[in-house]
Amino acid sequence: MPDFDVVVVGAGPAGSAAALVLARAGVRVALLERGPFPGSKNMYGGVVYGRILDTLLPRWWEEVPVQRWVTRRATMVLTPTQSLTIDFRTQAWAGPPYNGCTTLRPDFDAWLADKAADAGAALVTSTTATGLRRDGVGRVTGVTTDRPDGAITAPLVIACDGVNSLLAKEAGLYHHPGPEHITLGAKEVLALPRDEIDRRFGLTGDEGADFEILGCTGSVPGGGFLYTNAETVAVGVVLHLPALARSGKRPEEFIADLKDHPTIAPLVSGGELKEYSAHLIPEGGYDAMPALVGDGLLVAGDAAGLCLAAGIWLEGVNFAIASGAAAGETAAEALRGGTTDTAGLAAYRRRLEASFVLQDHRKLRRAPDFVLNHRTQLSYPRVVCDLVEQLFTVRNPRPKPGGIRAAWAELRSSDVRLRDFARDAWVALRTYG
Repeated sequence: MPDFDVVVVGAGPAGSAAALVLARAGVRVALLERGPFPGSKNMYGGVVYGRILDTLLPRWWEEVPVQRWVTRRATMVLTPTQSLTIDFRTQAWAGPPYNGCTTLRPDFDAWLADKAADAGAALVTSTTATGLRRDGVGRVTGVTTDRPDGAITAPLVIACDGVNSLLAKEAGLYHHPGPEHITLGAKEVLALPRDEIDRRFGLTGDEGADFEILGCTGSVPGGGFLYTNAETVAVGVVLHLPALARSGKRPEEFIADLKDHPTIAPLVSGGELKEYSAHLIPEGGYDAMPALVGDGLLVAGDAAGLCLAAGIWLEGVNFAIASGAAAGETAAEALRGGTTDTAGLAAYRRRLEASFVLQDHRKLRRAPDFVLNHRTQLSYPRVVCDLVEQLFTVRNPRPKPGGIRAAWAELRSSDVRLRDFARDAWVALRTYG
């Protein structure tokens, strides 16, 4: 008899959600984590959006290990000497059921994994899955591990083992093996007194701020972020991996440049460095995803490329939780039906197609290439910032310029060809419209 009915590899948000759903369905499930505890190796530069948790853990906000509830959301465009910010605040996000929160991944991941364990999942830490275990005819029968007692057997495996999933690759599900769809996220966590964070960011109580930044990574396509925790701020960059390798610069140099920018420096100056971390991010979107289903195998979370990197949106945890829950539901259904081959697991893709997970990714499938192209990264930030500077500069006794005429003049003086601008405008309209 197999050790378990399902082995879930990776106790991040996707894996814990899958294990939680399975345990509640009465399935014998093992949740494997290679770190000493869930979240010990994870980092991210964003916000947990909790609506998907409503379906799994009603009133989750009463116990989630929150740092701050985000009530201020800003999108910032930088040049070396300028910045333009769309800054939105709302008190609607300051109370239940909340829109999103900043939280520390070691705390959040451990909390969600504990929910799965409380429901009956067997949480196994300090254990790395080294490959898929198969029988004589090639059917998946669990995973091999680095544990002294070797393999953990089960007729079904859910791979939530992160970017460039070892298990999905071994199963031949990855069709885009190169680094062109991968970015590197790097961040510093800087300690500041709570009242100083409140003063600098204009916050009170448990209110938090989240800034997404474009135009801050020079010739390397990417972006930046800045968000508030209770007594720290996290500042970092996301860098296109091949371009980073060609640049000859280290990620921490890009962070230093961002911290020195005249708009960012007053927000982070004097902060004591508490942590530096880096993590690969799957930013290729819908067209770069692996196959999500194989015989005896489902793929969820970052392993499935489910990170929405669309400029004004950078989300991952909510997609991980939703895909993990869908994988758990599909696995439980397949086990009841007695078949865990590709056909028996096909409902997983249908579940994701019917939900926001793949609907959002499909709608925004053009966004990664648009956001990371040279014009969006370098040319348009300069055009927009120069245009606003022109409009806001008082040049009496000369009359004020018309907005359309000024915009046309800035575009014509830039390095953007009009046909490229027209094409980008069309892509932006189809993507975000």
